[in-house]
Amino acid sequence: MFFIIVVFVMTLLYGYVGARVVAPFDISGVGLFVYWAIVVLLAIAPIAGMILRSKGLENLLIDTFLWLGFIGMGLFSLAFIAFIIRDLGWVTGTLSFKILKTITNSSPSSIELDPGRRQFLLMSMNLGIVGVTSVLGGIGLFQARRKATIITQNIAIPNLPAEFQGLKIAQISDLHVGPTIKADYARTVVDQVNALQPDLIFFTGDMVDGSVDRLSKDVEPVRDLKSKYGTYFVTGNHEYYSGARQWVDKVAELGMIHLENEHRILTRGEASLAIAGVTDLMAHHSIKSHKSNPQKAMNGVPDDMPSILLAHQPGTADMTQGLSIDLMVCGHTHGGQFMPFHLAVAKAHKYYAGLYRQGKMQVYVNRGTGYWGPPLRLGIPSEITFFKLQAESGAIS
Repeated sequence: MFFIIVVFVMTLLYGYVGARVVAPFDISGVGLFVYWAIVVLLAIAPIAGMILRSKGLENLLIDTFLWLGFIGMGLFSLAFIAFIIRDLGWVTGTLSFKILKTITNSSPSSIELDPGRRQFLLMSMNLGIVGVTSVLGGIGLFQARRKATIITQNIAIPNLPAEFQGLKIAQISDLHVGPTIKADYARTVVDQVNALQPDLIFFTGDMVDGSVDRLSKDVEPVRDLKSKYGTYFVTGNHEYYSGARQWVDKVAELGMIHLENEHRILTRGEASLAIAGVTDLMAHHSIKSHKSNPQKAMNGVPDDMPSILLAHQPGTADMTQGLSIDLMVCGHTHGGQFMPFHLAVAKAHKYYAGLYRQGKMQVYVNRGTGYWGPPLRLGIPSEITFFKLQAESGAIS
């Protein structure tokens, strides 16, 4: 069913944009065939590339194929929105002309465009949309590949012991090392995090898109993450697409502490802070024993002890009823990754970017330190979150 939906969406996206681009141009025969062959290739590339990778075929050729496919997906997505807006405007204008003609009893020639001018106008708009889309795609690619933005967020926790006042925590999420994100970008992220000199580092899933065998060298920079009290990791849905058991072992080998529906107690003097973590919401579809369980993760943590829960998906917040959790940090949504698709993501997720409050618990959603699919960031930069804990009010700002 999922595959059918994907094929339908891709057919609609590429077919609509392809038809709109070529419509006003006099292309036929071999030229038209070549044009549609290219459109079909671009449509197939991301799906075929991901299927081949899932079957264990991971190499430079497939990565290059996916680069082509994902760039095409980004450009076609932007063009799709532009053509929808153009066509809605065109239909509205046409209807307005007809209504005006009826009201004024004017002849068609006095209001409507002649076929030649109409054709020229359509060609000009199409070329304009292709040009603007290409420019936006280039800007989005630059934004996606540049350094992640450091977002500093103060978090107030009631009754936070003085020993933890000012505790510094760096969060990475959705790095997506894989076909288009490699060791160079991972190294840049690690250097940015280390420059913050955090006390703790949280990695809230989707570190990779691919197997341990293929990506071991590309995640190697993660080994150099430095903090006073360690790096804590929870799995995201993409770990389960990529061989979660192997990646859990690799996470430990890289020096991170994997939290599988469990917690650790951090102590400073006589004070304690609970750090809990759960597996991804969809984990049980791949590994039954990995079913996400916040109750199990918090089992044994006193209600009056300050606590932080690490989760990949913000939807985990709905599973925390009755638990005494001060802060939940997560990712998954990428904040929509690029405008205007953030509007759809905001509709799909109750919490999709930034800081929220659910009862007494605060929920923070990281916008993604990398990206997935199209190498595109427009208006929604990649993010490394830098939390500072405090005991006073002013958590949400």
